[in-house]
Amino acid sequence: MFGILASIVDGVLVGSVYGLAAMGLTLIWGVMDVINLSHGAMIVAGMFGLFYLVALGLPAYAALLPVLVAGFAVGVGLYWISVHRMIGRPPLMSLLATFAVNMVLIGLGTALWGTVLFNVPVALPGVGWKGYTFTGTHIMAAVVTALIAGLLYLFLYRTRLGKAIRAVAGNREAAELNGIPTTQVLALAFGLGIALACISGALIATLFPFTVLSGTAYQLKSFVVTVLGGLGNPAGALLGGIALGLLEGLLTPFMPVSWTTIVEFVVFVIVLIAFPRGLFGFLRHARSR
Repeated sequence: MFGILASIVDGVLVGSVYGLAAMGLTLIWGVMDVINLSHGAMIVAGMFGLFYLVALGLPAYAALLPVLVAGFAVGVGLYWISVHRMIGRPPLMSLLATFAVNMVLIGLGTALWGTVLFNVPVALPGVGWKGYTFTGTHIMAAVVTALIAGLLYLFLYRTRLGKAIRAVAGNREAAELNGIPTTQVLALAFGLGIALACISGALIATLFPFTVLSGTAYQLKSFVVTVLGGLGNPAGALLGGIALGLLEGLLTPFMPVSWTTIVEFVVFVIVLIAFPRGLFGFLRHARSR
């Protein structure tokens, strides 16, 4: 019985990182109604960014800040290159644009590194309890996720730039009439979304081995988490990620790992039909009051 409880706790710790990844996806959707299909490639970019910074001698967790900053800069650049002209056009246009970016990045990555496994060596002492050890890297990943989520909340609700992002998300035309430079705000929001994807990828790299193609699986998980939390709802995305991790922790002791993905997508379809606003969609409405 305790083994099941330990598996659940471990699943929740990993699920918090899923939530962080989904926060980037849902932030971009909520502000500019763009579904970013290059999300998985950006997660992988964060993985490789951490890998090379550690190879240069930086401690793994000290390297997270450069990954975050570089992710933001790349995100702003990608906005101007591939998304800016798609704003306001049919959703298929932005889907195709971000999908094209995704394919270009995967193609370049495969040409450079192939599909071999990479691993970031991180050693942290775990926490033992009743013969079970909770991995230190999992605990640290959850702590870093909570810190970033808290900083994002403070940014969105306690700063002028954050309030500008929320204003543009609520009504872009009205924001423009009030003097908010909406184009720059959209670039900022996209940069933040990509930065969150990169930092989540870096954290995942401290937990599991990865390849150039690993982003696809984590992008799919991000979509599941986004639907659980409600589109455009960063707080709901974090809770949705924890819920997905909880589900994985419950299932892992009873079935092969390959089956958990199937169950996750069954839950995805059920939630999409029964709760179109997401299981935690109420949080978005509570924040808007």
